[in-house]
Amino acid sequence: MTNTWKIERLSGAIGAEISGVALAKVSREDIAHIKDLLVEHMVLFFPGQNLSIDQHVEFGSYFGEVEGHPNISNPYTQHDKIFELNGVANEWHTDLTFQDNPALLSVLNMVRCPEVGGDTMWCNLVAAYEAMSAPMQSLCDGLSALHDALPHNKPELMAIHPVVRLHPDTGKRALYVNEHFTRRIVEMNASESQVLLKYLCDWVSRPEFTVRYRWSEGAVGMWDNRCTQHFVVNDFEGERVVQRVTIMGDKPESDKPTKWPPFARSERGVASSRHDRQLLQFLESESDSQ
Repeated sequence: MTNTWKIERLSGAIGAEISGVALAKVSREDIAHIKDLLVEHMVLFFPGQNLSIDQHVEFGSYFGEVEGHPNISNPYTQHDKIFELNGVANEWHTDLTFQDNPALLSVLNMVRCPEVGGDTMWCNLVAAYEAMSAPMQSLCDGLSALHDALPHNKPELMAIHPVVRLHPDTGKRALYVNEHFTRRIVEMNASESQVLLKYLCDWVSRPEFTVRYRWSEGAVGMWDNRCTQHFVVNDFEGERVVQRVTIMGDKPESDKPTKWPPFARSERGVASSRHDRQLLQFLESESDSQ
């Protein structure tokens, strides 16, 4: 019963640890309660679960359509819905924003972790937006950004999303750019875009918007990709093995229309236009597909 659960907030901005529930045996009532807690805290942690692969996938499926990773093969675990990672994602990012319909939720099972280090940090993108000045909010509300899968060696996989997206469940606005997948602001020239993106990526990672979680083996973490980013701290020695299922999401939308057309020069022979070629390529491919 959910009234036996212990819920401990982990920071003022984001995150809660839940004990007293077995994720392998959840009821419909439990799932509804977890959904409510996720709306409230954005990232949840459940220590001591030790889920099997099938239990992990089944738990994720209660929240929507589950997919494996679209770009990275999985040589470690033979299951098409599991992505196993031995590396370290030490850039702030929201999962799969290079897709038209990026990840809705992610559910991570900590299979093995070092005794010290290898923590993960999350930030609250709603709080980051709400803490900006009104002029900066107004500017960002009128912009969109180009994302691609360059970190997966597939820069041709691209999508454009609003810089500020509306969370469909809460109606709150959240900043939706990240240092890992976002390449440029569509409506700005390359140098303007570089300055604004750096500012926004630095801004969302301010300590007051974040939580840092120290893992234990068998713990499960889940987070809402529509309003969070995360970052793995690369300060450990030894083995760190995580398995993740991804629940696919909706198309990011804004309640504020973009105020300006895309900024992209067509002079392909001009050296300075190299910054616009990717954007032009994307716009031309979108035009051809219509």
